[in-house]
Amino acid sequence: MMHSSKPTIESVKAEEAALQVPTFHYDFAWTLGSLIRQKAAERKDPVAVEIRHGNDVVFATLLPGATIDNFGWTRRKCAVVHRFHRSSLRVRLEAEAKGYDFNAKFGLPVTDYVASGGGFPLILQGGALVGSVAVSGLPDIDDHALIVESLRELLSI
Repeated sequence: MMHSSKPTIESVKAEEAALQVPTFHYDFAWTLGSLIRQKAAERKDPVAVEIRHGNDVVFATLLPGATIDNFGWTRRKCAVVHRFHRSSLRVRLEAEAKGYDFNAKFGLPVTDYVASGGGFPLILQGGALVGSVAVSGLPDIDDHALIVESLRELLSI
């Protein structure tokens, strides 16, 4: 298990604020995706990794043990990030804290959106959402933690 404590809405908001990116281009997406893949491979984590620029997939990989179904999860997590401009873990925590069914409240089909950790916004410093990164295959808090750990390393934070 990678996470050291149970995430809170405030702790996830702080991660989102701290991990804004200085730039975004396809080489950045490749570098981030490759770093996540390397960390997952070292741990033998059976995950899918997907990075999107807007709605377009610009990086995708499956590690041993993951299946094509994991891309269904990454796609739905990225859709949540794109729609709400926040991490899918934060969206899940907010729904739990306020006691509502996420998909029902927003009228979003479960086939296209999932409030489950492991989707993270790629926001330029200054606040513009440019994309999303998602991991699927571990418990959702660990999917989220793998992204955060990799972004921290890449951004030297």
